[in-house]
Amino acid sequence: MRTLNFIDLFAGAGGLSEGFIRAGYTPLAHIEMDRYACDTLKTRAAFHWLRSNKKLSIYKEYLQNKQEKEDGSKLWEQVPPEITDAVIQSEIGEKTIKNLFSKVDKLKGEKQVDIIVGGPPCQAYSVIGRARMKEKVLEDPRNELYKYYVKFLEHYQPEMFVFENVLGIRTAKKGQPFEDLKRLIDKAGYIMEDHIQIASEHGVLQNRQRVIIVGWKKDTEFHYPELQKEKNKYEVLKDLFVDLPERKHGEGQLCAPIQYTKPLSEMKYLKKSHIRNSNFDFTTQHIARPNNENDREIYKMAVEMWLKEQKRIDYSKIPERLQHHKNKETFRNRFQVVDPYGCCHTVVAHIAMDGHYYIYPILNPTIENVRSITIREAARLQSFPDDYYFEGSRSAAFKQIGNAVPVVLAHKIAEEIKKILND
Repeated sequence: MRTLNFIDLFAGAGGLSEGFIRAGYTPLAHIEMDRYACDTLKTRAAFHWLRSNKKLSIYKEYLQNKQEKEDGSKLWEQVPPEITDAVIQSEIGEKTIKNLFSKVDKLKGEKQVDIIVGGPPCQAYSVIGRARMKEKVLEDPRNELYKYYVKFLEHYQPEMFVFENVLGIRTAKKGQPFEDLKRLIDKAGYIMEDHIQIASEHGVLQNRQRVIIVGWKKDTEFHYPELQKEKNKYEVLKDLFVDLPERKHGEGQLCAPIQYTKPLSEMKYLKKSHIRNSNFDFTTQHIARPNNENDREIYKMAVEMWLKEQKRIDYSKIPERLQHHKNKETFRNRFQVVDPYGCCHTVVAHIAMDGHYYIYPILNPTIENVRSITIREAARLQSFPDDYYFEGSRSAAFKQIGNAVPVVLAHKIAEEIKKILND
């Protein structure tokens, strides 16, 4: 099989990329505007280079000695500069696109771009985003970013592409942007199909639904990848969270290594999904947000209601002394417990703002031990491997995780596309 090369647009923290790299593809460039996400991409690129060159001890030492508020420079300087230079921090738009083509052309050299992947920021299409932004959503420049994705298709002529977005991309602005996207893709010489993929049907412990568009050149016999659904037999609490040390609210450190409480041999799902692997016997970023007593009282009630009745707590019906938000009608489900016995609800970027949507499902809730999930727990819900380090602050890490494509889903898509391209 030939080596397949890809470019990742609007790359975020690299969930899509990680899946494609795991399937054997080679990244030629990542383009992302967020500084901390770019730092994370550089750190991950360094990890992959060090692993392939049997120098993983350097990465291990980096994680063990990492200090808060330091970027990844100490690691990046230990790999060839072209490894981290392939991460381009930039907006993608009219003012930048020519310069971006120039940079990517230089990076790829004579190599063929076989596939382009990526998902433009989706806040302007999401239900929550539209509710928060109201009329401003109509003027949001993110509505137009799909046009620049197509310009990359026109310039690099990959054999296939993967375009990920929220369900709202089909219906936003009465469906006009989506129809325009289809028109532009057709004009660029590609056939596209869009399907809703549910992450929990593909090995991820999260009921995340996203539109995955796959396209291919018109003069080929390619097709949409055949993703086999699998029945989930795992549970968040006993299969995804149980081997991490207990935390109370505010406990943990952003950088400190933490030891597992159970051997890998006992953690079938973590081994199968490659979330835990044999590279290291520790992970990082198992840090919980501090929560005030008022919120913890609500958390306790929310967990008890979920454990007893499998029902979400209604904010408008909790005791008035605990209600500090004036708006009691919109987002009445603002306190949500992660289902311990099945899959979590969708992890979104708003997790960076507060943890109320992601309350840890502790089985014996008290005011003292209830909390929201840690960075590492959120990363596991998105099926990132435990050796993945998210650069930046705690909030920056949560935002990167919430915006990502689950790695296990990305890997399955990548494997099926590889079969198509190598057929």
